[in-house]
Amino acid sequence: MKDYAYIFVPFVSLIICQLIKFTIESLKYKQLQWTRLFNGAGGMPSSHTTFSFSLLTLVGHTLGIKDPIFAVVLIFSFIVSYDAIGVRFESGKQAAAINDIVDELGKHRRKKLNIDILKEQLGHKLSEVVGGVILGFTTGSIFYFLLW
Repeated sequence: MKDYAYIFVPFVSLIICQLIKFTIESLKYKQLQWTRLFNGAGGMPSSHTTFSFSLLTLVGHTLGIKDPIFAVVLIFSFIVSYDAIGVRFESGKQAAAINDIVDELGKHRRKKLNIDILKEQLGHKLSEVVGGVILGFTTGSIFYFLLW
């Protein structure tokens, strides 16, 4: 297991994150949100951030923060987090605006033009990304102490 930790730990972190999202949203809507188990975009915590920060934490624990690989994973993790907050969050707002415009066209016209509803939940709020950082750090640390 230790040989594959750099692959295994991020994926386990991702699964844990999706289970948390499933639980939060099922409680929020008082109905099981099965699609949330497979849809990682948006919501609390950020699964992309959890995934990358669990790897960052594991690399930091095993190789140390002076290792060049740590620097590469750190930069990768910051890019993922920035994208989640900035680009993808703004894209979600644009999708909502486009959906509103398309709704004004009416169902019949939308169907005739073959326009589908765009997915609006794409990005994250800062708190959701911070939640992903915390979850990624926690799972990465727990697995490090269990495996090494």
